[in-house]
Amino acid sequence: MFSVQSLWWKIWSRISVLINSISKAKFWYTKHKQECIGETEEEDSFGDDFGNSWESLPEGYQLICKPSALAQWLLKDIQRLVLEPTHWWWSCWPNLQTFIQHLIPPDNPLELAREYLQLSDGGIIALDWVVRPRHIAKTRRGTNVTDNPPLLLVIPNPFGKLTRNILNLCLLALGKGYYPIIFNRRGQNDCPLTTLRLQDFGEPRDLKEAVNYICFKHPSSMLFAVSEGLGSGLLLSYLGEYGSSSSMTAVSCISPVFRCQEWFETGLPWFYEWPLLLYQKANLNRYFTALGEILSTRQLFGSNSLKELHETLHCQCENRKVSWDSYWEHNDPLRDVDEVAVPVLCICSMDDPIRGSPQTTLPIELFRTNPYFLLLLTHYGGHCGFLRESNVAWSHDVTLDYFRSITEFFRTEEKKKWFTRRRSSNLMTRRRRPTLQRQETAVYKDLEEEIFSWKRSYTR
Repeated sequence: MFSVQSLWWKIWSRISVLINSISKAKFWYTKHKQECIGETEEEDSFGDDFGNSWESLPEGYQLICKPSALAQWLLKDIQRLVLEPTHWWWSCWPNLQTFIQHLIPPDNPLELAREYLQLSDGGIIALDWVVRPRHIAKTRRGTNVTDNPPLLLVIPNPFGKLTRNILNLCLLALGKGYYPIIFNRRGQNDCPLTTLRLQDFGEPRDLKEAVNYICFKHPSSMLFAVSEGLGSGLLLSYLGEYGSSSSMTAVSCISPVFRCQEWFETGLPWFYEWPLLLYQKANLNRYFTALGEILSTRQLFGSNSLKELHETLHCQCENRKVSWDSYWEHNDPLRDVDEVAVPVLCICSMDDPIRGSPQTTLPIELFRTNPYFLLLLTHYGGHCGFLRESNVAWSHDVTLDYFRSITEFFRTEEKKKWFTRRRSSNLMTRRRRPTLQRQETAVYKDLEEEIFSWKRSYTR
């Protein structure tokens, strides 16, 4: 029987042969060039900029973070994982990894149970609960789950496209006992637009209402979150805006873009920018008449760059006109980064063609000084690629293993805290209070401060 998926892989197998031959020629040319001129200029700057802050990991993968009990715990777990591409051509073609994760459909389509959530201002967002892979026997229905599995809130990119990367992550999480939920913004992914405004780039109020609803439906389940690419801007804004009341246990950002204003202003290579621009215009065309009441649709659909389209859509509306710089003062993902109160793992690659050069786009000082932020930086991976085989991304395994490790760390620390308190209370009954205050109290106080020192932000 004819299958679109099998056709895709037949085409891909033939392309792979061509890529293999081209990549092999490029590999030997590069190797010969490096033998002639020594270390490249890129390698020198790499060592100068990051050398003093790195923890060694196998095969050149590095964990950049502030030393803490949590960081040491995670480092031991990550060292057990194999983060190495199976096929060496992934190292030479970051654009290929990026295209595969964004253009090729997933291996197993998912069955989604959609819920529409009406917001306080009358707007509507959609939550897609991942039930199971399509064509698989049914095990549970919609959101009626009797047990308390951990919940995984997935934030796609702000263009509204559910990529292969996101769907495969949901599939893997479902198989490991998580309950994935995909967050869809207003007017995106077939979600109706009922208000004359779309969600701003870093406006977290819609996400906050979605989190409140999810926690109301599953009050006994732990909530984790993962974002893809530019979607990390919304997730980081939410964490900074709501701090310790974010209701999340841990967060992972795959290929995040941190300096978003500069990203829009710099632009992308044409083979990335134009498809994204046309895709967003096609989605906005559904609301041509409604948008015409508040902005110039001629200017909007005549935009020649993502910056021009975004500025027209969010800064030049008749009911709200703001400058480009003022808009980013309220939407920059790192504007309230000091208030983040949950562990955040950012998985990035040096050869990301979408984010840009790591020397100018990664806030290394943030990871060096803030104990809540950890950067897993790799040499190869592209943008949301991280392919180990033709259809497997190791970033998914790292993300889910990170959530498991965080859970175990919290449980271990709680046991230590309980043991310390119990031992302290037993000593209270055996010894006089003045002696206890002079000796044991000071010892246990120092022990608790050491155990939970990672919780303190560097600004407090």
